[in-house]
Amino acid sequence: MRGVKLREKRKDNAETLRNTEKASANLGRQIRDDGETVSYEKQYGALLRGISDEADAMSLDCFRNSSLRVERKMDGTALTQADGAVEKMARRRVAESGLELDVYGEEQGTGGGKAGAGDAQGAAKKARLIIDPIDGTEEFSRGIPTFGTLLGIELNGEIVAGMCSAPALGTRWWAYRGSGAFRNGDKIRVSRTPQLNEAMVFTTGTGPSKNAEDRARIRRLLDASRNSRCLGGFWQHMLVAEGAIDAALDWTSKPWDLAPLGIIVEEAGGRSTNIQGERTIYTGDYLSTNGIIHKEAMKLLR
Repeated sequence: MRGVKLREKRKDNAETLRNTEKASANLGRQIRDDGETVSYEKQYGALLRGISDEADAMSLDCFRNSSLRVERKMDGTALTQADGAVEKMARRRVAESGLELDVYGEEQGTGGGKAGAGDAQGAAKKARLIIDPIDGTEEFSRGIPTFGTLLGIELNGEIVAGMCSAPALGTRWWAYRGSGAFRNGDKIRVSRTPQLNEAMVFTTGTGPSKNAEDRARIRRLLDASRNSRCLGGFWQHMLVAEGAIDAALDWTSKPWDLAPLGIIVEEAGGRSTNIQGERTIYTGDYLSTNGIIHKEAMKLLR
């Protein structure tokens, strides 16, 4: 019986990988620019690297610095002067790049002030950079090194390029659609763990911000795994892409929290969706796995 289940899971994973590869091919590893064939990396790579390099320097300058000022937003989340400064820098670099690119960021939305619901899915008229200037601001403000700048290029509703840079960890991850996923220049790949009861799973916490039903769902996933931790944030999804863990779950995230994560996981051979199996960054919940255990994990979360 166990052998049958394993074969079914391997079949599901093979189908997932075929669909991801097909999607990459259909999206095109290249785009047209004034009649010239240009890769996504050639089109956007210099911009993403430049923003990440400067963001790394800016955030490290404030990290564990007594001059860091921490405020609280209306929802209680932390905000520092570095968040706004990094996003302002990114917007300047986009403007100077000459690229036909809008910007959608955590601090300024589409450019007219704070981000709001009207800025999200379906509002983009052309390619846009989605940025979280400092993901993990709470950790950043407490001197914990698991923070980073998240960048995703969205084109026709698809993320075609993504980069996560975590300077205090000395690590950067990136992917361009159809070109694989990388950590500090080395190609990465998800694990081959065949089932959830052999898996290591990281999730967001089960604190008072979630209702009883949601806490029960998250705990079902944690309890079904061999090993589990509550972490949340971008880093757990990068650990899935690296093959260090097998699944990661966030529950109440914004598009800028998620924009580059899925493409990096997918290009590493895994799968990232909401708990209904939809490839979207616009519904809040987000599950990344090695692909093999994806359906098993989703079933527990519904």
